[in-house]
Amino acid sequence: MSVKSSAKARSRAGSQPWLHQKGVQIQEFGTVREFPVGLPQEARMHSCQRLNQILADTQILYNLYKKHHWLMRGPTFYQLHLLLDKHAEEQLEIVDKLAERVQTLGGVAVGDPRHVAEITVIPRPPDGVEEVPAMLSRLLEAHEMILIAAHDAAATAADKGDDGTNDLLVSDVIRTGELQAWFLAEHLVDTPLVHA
Repeated sequence: MSVKSSAKARSRAGSQPWLHQKGVQIQEFGTVREFPVGLPQEARMHSCQRLNQILADTQILYNLYKKHHWLMRGPTFYQLHLLLDKHAEEQLEIVDKLAERVQTLGGVAVGDPRHVAEITVIPRPPDGVEEVPAMLSRLLEAHEMILIAAHDAAATAADKGDDGTNDLLVSDVIRTGELQAWFLAEHLVDTPLVHA
């Protein structure tokens, strides 16, 4: 089909979708566009790099929560099944906020699960089912890794004048992560329900 006939075909209205389209990559991962948000490119670039790392790790944490929610066993099944699902939903909200912040700064948010797997620092769990304390410990370790990174990134963002990134990290990532870690850790305390 010639260029002229192709353009003519595209100009006709119809209900047939234009399938199998290919395009050029218009922005590479790891770059930031010029955006009128009142922050220098260097500050936005730094925040995007830090946010993308935390975003990748938070996506893994979300998936760990879902995996452990499905695979929960034992006498605390019901409580933990519900708790882990609640935490997963809260992490999913954070994932969206982190990705949108990267985009707001002119960056490219990491989203493809294969890309996430390449850059996360959260260790991969076994494919099978672990004992409940091991699953909870795995979640706590992931939380701590994210919290350490978030505390550092928030402080750096504040130093660079990126108040929006600082606020997101403190208000959402850190506060939610600390609260969830507390709820998980209390399930690992070995105390009897009643004393004789």
